[in-house]
Amino acid sequence: MTDHVISRNISSAANRQSVKQCCARLYESDFAKLLLGDSFHPGGLKLTERLGIVLGLKADTRVLDVASGRGNSAIFMAEHFGCEVLGLDYGGENVRQANELAASRGLSARVRFERADAESLPVGDATFDAVVCECAFCTFPDKTSAAKEFSRALRSEGQIGLSDLTRVPVLPKELNGLLAHIACIADAQPIDGYKSSLTGAGFDVTVVEDHDDALREMVQQIRGNLLAAEIMVGLRKLDLPPEDLATAKQMAKHALEAIQRGQLGYALICGLKP
Repeated sequence: MTDHVISRNISSAANRQSVKQCCARLYESDFAKLLLGDSFHPGGLKLTERLGIVLGLKADTRVLDVASGRGNSAIFMAEHFGCEVLGLDYGGENVRQANELAASRGLSARVRFERADAESLPVGDATFDAVVCECAFCTFPDKTSAAKEFSRALRSEGQIGLSDLTRVPVLPKELNGLLAHIACIADAQPIDGYKSSLTGAGFDVTVVEDHDDALREMVQQIRGNLLAAEIMVGLRKLDLPPEDLATAKQMAKHALEAIQRGQLGYALICGLKP
């Protein structure tokens, strides 16, 4: 899959599946864990807690965590707020590890994980009180379908909570291409774009918060971890093509510069289903 194919054919169904598979493989990899740690989104569990507070999560809340990754946020919400959580993720290995983690914490009765596509959720209508999606909505090729699925899964007066990358319409050319797409940058939206997706699915947008500092901190962490990875490659303790490492380092450098110029950011956006 090449940059040209993605830019030319992103609207085709077959290519949308390819993009999803690329993202799933990346975020299941040990290299992703090396760079990002246990929490794969800016702000980590501190921002997950903030999202839960804004949504008013409590013991009788049924939560759907879409793109739940290895389960850290879902398990945190169950432990911290006492809620019941179903986590859905496109990556089968993520689902396996997440269920193992829930079992090891004695939470299997309240937290479980299944493999699923965000654009076609395997849940009944009006079955959840809240839907959470952290740093993943921007990766969905068909955001309109995903937002409508979120609405379908929620009961009346249920809430949607997103945290995601934001961007200006035109970014520097260094932040284009395949790596930018898989790193969530290429198809991130301006805040108004996310709001439009939610309102188009029938939500009333209730909260918008700026969390650019969380993104800046994460990119700085990634840059430090890339230096550590470079040392490990030199010592032959990590198998990674040098050209991939160099490209990732340049991407992180340009991303940090874009954050400092206000071209990239991070936001928490919540909505209510009337």
